[in-house]
Amino acid sequence: MWPGCARAPTGHLRMDEQLVRLRAPLTDDVLRTVRAGDAVVFDGVIYTGRDAAHARLAALLARGEPLPIDLTGQVIYYVGPAPPRPGQPIGSAGPTTSGRMDRYTPALYAAGLKATIGKGHRSPEVLAALVEHCGIYLAAVGGSGALLARTVVRADVVAFADLGPEAIYRLEVHSFPAIVVNDIYGADLYADARRRYRIAPDAEG
Repeated sequence: MWPGCARAPTGHLRMDEQLVRLRAPLTDDVLRTVRAGDAVVFDGVIYTGRDAAHARLAALLARGEPLPIDLTGQVIYYVGPAPPRPGQPIGSAGPTTSGRMDRYTPALYAAGLKATIGKGHRSPEVLAALVEHCGIYLAAVGGSGALLARTVVRADVVAFADLGPEAIYRLEVHSFPAIVVNDIYGADLYADARRRYRIAPDAEG
């Protein structure tokens, strides 16, 4: 029997230019169809969160207290958006290095989170949590914050407003692009690239 929610082996990474359109809340059945290497666009709602917000969420979980947002089936984008220009919902919104959230992430997947978006590789503990709790990790393109901001049609602070740009925002997005790095079957796009091209583990940023 395959661990977590997986029902079949991954076989190999899929790099066939398939574009997958996703909308939260994500379900296990949907994520069984998503594979490492898939190009994805998100429509609808995603949430933001960085170090300080993650620390607070993890502390609430540890104390058994309710979270300010329902994580079930949801997506968190690791970003601290810049202030918006007049008439825009959000400023530049490029991804933050995901490893900074690794210590908190397994608990959030256990609480129902289904996807995170950032840049860089994840810890072994996070990768194990993805398989156990049927979650995925995706990469957004670093340095493209202004372009990614164009996919945001609305941005509202929904928790921890005192953190300023590191507060949790509820973003409404249309065609927000990302690449699946780790799927529910344990496939790892970065690890596969290192094997193929002999890239050192710290070289992908």
